[in-house]
Amino acid sequence: MSRVEEFQELRPLLFSIAYRILGSVSEAEDAVQETWLRYEASPAEPVSAKAFLSATVSRVAIDVLRSARVRREQYTGQWFPEPLLADPYEDPERSAELADSLSMAALLLLERLSPLERAVFVLREVFGFGFGEVASAVGRSEAACRQLAVRARRHMNTGRARFEAGRREREELARRFFDAFREGDVEGLRGLLAADVSMVADSGGKAPLWGGGVFGAGNVARVLAAIAGPFDRIGGVAEPHEVNGQPGAIFLDRDGRVVNTLAFDILNGRIQTIRAVLNPDKLRHLGPVADAWAVVREAGRARRPDGV
Repeated sequence: MSRVEEFQELRPLLFSIAYRILGSVSEAEDAVQETWLRYEASPAEPVSAKAFLSATVSRVAIDVLRSARVRREQYTGQWFPEPLLADPYEDPERSAELADSLSMAALLLLERLSPLERAVFVLREVFGFGFGEVASAVGRSEAACRQLAVRARRHMNTGRARFEAGRREREELARRFFDAFREGDVEGLRGLLAADVSMVADSGGKAPLWGGGVFGAGNVARVLAAIAGPFDRIGGVAEPHEVNGQPGAIFLDRDGRVVNTLAFDILNGRIQTIRAVLNPDKLRHLGPVADAWAVVREAGRARRPDGV
């Protein structure tokens, strides 16, 4: 097998590692491309292409994350990962770990870790690499990596809610949610939301935003119902779609351009958190992006009886 063929075969794994370390589709794609350039330029033939490429993409991602953390500290408003609609890597033996680590909630918890802790956790806990492979990837001893893994696991377990709903239950709840949303059914929406539900968004200061968030089932249901009618009247569509392994949707304008995404956290049969990504810079990988300000202005006119 040629290097090109080996790389293409392993590319889904490399992207999945990089995305979980970085929380960014565009940065993960860049890290994978840089990994290829280093592999292509390497004069020696590695014993294991998988080990070499996984270590390389991890090192590249760690370096990118270190520089990105400064930008994220200066970010306007809440920072969320770039939404991912489908993980290109599948491993039936680790499907639970892969799915759990992809959620917005898990990726936001990973943000609390240092770059090294994050890389060690992703390689060891998510992808099941041996400590020898992890040590080689991050340039630390096996003993140090074990300590990093313990610290990372402790941080992750402390802050993580266990979203135990099965896929069928989550899909049914999402179906009922979007039926109620399209109908502007406040009570129908309220019945699907946890009492302390929060609806929060990442606009990066580049799209309309509902303050610091909306909290409580009644408030969230009323806001959603108020959005639904005008959005439908201007030709907008809420297209249900899995987002980061959880139920959610892509909102499109009448021309099929992306306005925003939603992703849900579901706990005890209710929607616990709704996270929206509106920052256009984080939506470009999904397709043409709408002018959200223009959408809001048009929806505002549609909300008024005279349409003026």
